[in-house]
Amino acid sequence: MEEISSRGSLGEFLRLCRERLSPEDVGLVSYGRRRTPGLRREEVAQLAHIGTSWYTSLEQGRSVNPSEDVLNNIAKALRLTEDERHHLHHLARPSQQEKAEDQQLNAGLERTIRALEPHPAFVIGRYWDILLWNKAAELVFRLPSFSTHMQQRLNWMRHLLTGAGPGSDIQDWEARVQILIAQFRADYAHFPNDMRFKELIEEFMQNSRLFREIWPLHHVQVVTDRHKQRYDPRIGVMEFEHVTLQPPTNPDLKIMIYTASTDTAARLQSLISIGEH
Repeated sequence: MEEISSRGSLGEFLRLCRERLSPEDVGLVSYGRRRTPGLRREEVAQLAHIGTSWYTSLEQGRSVNPSEDVLNNIAKALRLTEDERHHLHHLARPSQQEKAEDQQLNAGLERTIRALEPHPAFVIGRYWDILLWNKAAELVFRLPSFSTHMQQRLNWMRHLLTGAGPGSDIQDWEARVQILIAQFRADYAHFPNDMRFKELIEEFMQNSRLFREIWPLHHVQVVTDRHKQRYDPRIGVMEFEHVTLQPPTNPDLKIMIYTASTDTAARLQSLISIGEH
């Protein structure tokens, strides 16, 4: 059943990528009226230099084992981005299920996160549970005060979608969350049969309109380091350089660091100081 679920996701992804392209997009001449949007399966197979029946079997979720070269040819035919190409490989050739690493954080990492004040920093695990954060992250991302004795595990996606996280009063909030959903799907592709992931997806589908709209589109994006600007009515315009680090001894962890500009850091430090008195 787990293998069938993984192949079903692959078929959905291929179909959606095929339907978003027109013959003109890939240099083909279109003949006759089309009953459905996008390319036909035989056109994708032609562009990828593979048999139509073989490609159809792949899209229908049958048990086939495409080579790396075949997958790259399909990715090229469907004009996939680099992130989407990697996603295709993960779906078609899922890695052996690995046990989630221990979520305990060592003292050195905890000290590092706190020493980064007033620059927001936090650590998330495989399932996007927030395991540790500093005061600046509390301010910027509206997190509760950190405690090792919290009753419910704080999940980054749940916090943004259905919790007390930044909502509609934050500029471009929905566009930002759409990117995070695409990143969540990219992580999920590594563990398509993991029950905890499936439980979280079911929860978000039930409780979040935005997640219900975006998740079926199979958008994927890998976390990248970049300049970020955000506006919060409580703090004003903030500027950060965002980097993501992964410890080599525990790749399930992501250390998210938002290095603030000089002006932003000064305002955050002032707010942190007020909160401590």
